[in-house]
Amino acid sequence: MRDGFISVACGSPKLRLADCRYNAEQTFMMMRQAEKAGVKVLVLPELGLTGYTCGDLFYQDTLLRGAEEALSTVLEATRNLEVVTAVGLPVRVNNKLYNCAAIIQKGEILGVVPKTHLPNYSEFYEKRQFAPAQAGRNWINLCGQTPLFGKEQLFVCDDLPELILGFEICEDLWAPTSPAVSMAQRGATVIGNLSASNEVIGKDAYRRQLVTMQSAKLLCGYVYSSAGEGESTSDLVFGAHQMIAENGALLAERRFEGGLLISEIDVQKLSYERRRMQSFDDMEQRLDSHFSLTLSDTKLSRYVAPMPFVPEGKEDRDARCREILLIASLGLKQRLEHTGAKTAVVGLSGGLDSTLAVLITGLAMKMLDRPMTDIVAVTMPCFGTTDRTKNNAVILAERMGAVLKTVDISGTVRSHFRDIGHDMDDHSVTFENGQARERTQVLMDIANQTGGLVIGTGDLSELALGWCTYNGDHMSMYGVNASIPKTLVRHLVGYLARDNAEKDEALHDVLEDILDTPVSPELLPAVKGEISQRTEDLVGPYELHDFFLYYVLRWGFSPAKVYRLAQYALGKQYSSAVILKWLKTFYRRFFTQQFKRNCLPDGPKVGTVALSPRGDWRMPSDAKMNLWQAELETLN
Repeated sequence: MRDGFISVACGSPKLRLADCRYNAEQTFMMMRQAEKAGVKVLVLPELGLTGYTCGDLFYQDTLLRGAEEALSTVLEATRNLEVVTAVGLPVRVNNKLYNCAAIIQKGEILGVVPKTHLPNYSEFYEKRQFAPAQAGRNWINLCGQTPLFGKEQLFVCDDLPELILGFEICEDLWAPTSPAVSMAQRGATVIGNLSASNEVIGKDAYRRQLVTMQSAKLLCGYVYSSAGEGESTSDLVFGAHQMIAENGALLAERRFEGGLLISEIDVQKLSYERRRMQSFDDMEQRLDSHFSLTLSDTKLSRYVAPMPFVPEGKEDRDARCREILLIASLGLKQRLEHTGAKTAVVGLSGGLDSTLAVLITGLAMKMLDRPMTDIVAVTMPCFGTTDRTKNNAVILAERMGAVLKTVDISGTVRSHFRDIGHDMDDHSVTFENGQARERTQVLMDIANQTGGLVIGTGDLSELALGWCTYNGDHMSMYGVNASIPKTLVRHLVGYLARDNAEKDEALHDVLEDILDTPVSPELLPAVKGEISQRTEDLVGPYELHDFFLYYVLRWGFSPAKVYRLAQYALGKQYSSAVILKWLKTFYRRFFTQQFKRNCLPDGPKVGTVALSPRGDWRMPSDAKMNLWQAELETLN
């Protein structure tokens, strides 16, 4: 439960129709199994103590008494279990029969929630036996207890304030006025659904869409458990469809198989997103039930992507690349049209970022039906430039058909160092940044000469770390890569390389070689013609930094939680010591370099994480990291 992770489960026990004693045994056995696995919230199927397909047997007092006795048996057998469980059964109230979920824990009925929307079409005729939930709530007698009875109840965990449970039943999810909407607006972060949904062709996909979309629009966790083995197959087959979703993502799923399906919902993450979006205001006064849970570490089983910005399947990854390239090139197209720029000037180093920038510029020119000669590619060799990167820049510009300018800035930089009294053997930050600022001056002046705009090449990861020279590569007139993280830059260039494999073999080959070149600003002298300065040796692996960036910026996670997730997702590639070392570097650089981000040029937002001071990220340049630093020092 620490860090907001709560272990939840769907359960689909085998049942026997109308055999309430047997069903009670299967229920409490599954609850014990869930408790042993560390589950804190368990959702069982609709009418699980009797079976959903009992038909007119629901009129029989014998069955209704059997259902209540079964619930009593479950309560007695689980009075020492902490797991909060939703159990389905028919309940009589004021001469009406309701299809209900009894929410139980430690032998106590926390509340009874009746079904609101009853299906009465096609194969379903629930209104024949059951009444829909009415407005209002009251206390009823059930199993010798007096629980609250009524729809849209909330169940609040006193030990984890972000964990607020709500429950709906089967058709409630399919209805246009789902009870979950009101429950989420009043604070519910996890919705359980007790269901008995039969299988027909294509229904599973529709059901999956409903569950994931419900969790997305309500910013909640959704635990869906449907009936399976034991229900009548006279006319229907029930597939025990179980799903656990969180904010639009399907965490776990299983069909045609009983037992428990377990995953973890991050209620801390959901609460953060609701605070950020501010879409969930209290609609009315709440009447809650409360329960307690023992705080402990939740063992993680849910998948955490090691590269959260990069889809793992090739088809999804290619689709993401196409979408990003389209958004970025459309943004540049609009800027070129609006300003009437005659050229787009790009500093081409032979590295990944400048390569992506010039390729996006080429796409924008195609949209404008303008010649590639309107792109001015400028290569500016200096002390650290290698033949490999210089030649790749030249070939890339030539294959694209851009105008290529080569401006050797070494003489100008030497003159500048003489002017300010800087020793050429002093390879400090002045040595590096003097070159970076000279390159920017050259680009700006060529843009003036040609009536053009300087296209920025810096990416999102560099901006997060402040890995750019203030008023050097930090500055441009439009930054096309500004919201593209480094791990995704590589895949975008790779996608365009494959796209050109048949159309232009030479362009494909040079792009592949650029992908194989170490990431470097090339600001220190080369050693025997090879790159001597490797960025990731200095600031750390971008794979780690992009992971940190995603969870710190997108979800507001604490250092301890980011560290825990990084160990879980990337622990096979990096030791805990290495992860912690670079996590500390990330926070230090992120806090100290905000002044660079506060004056960024325009650039298109392409994903959910961006650092524009006019959009997603507003932070004072003088913010202290003491609180974050203190937490980092507790980690090991």
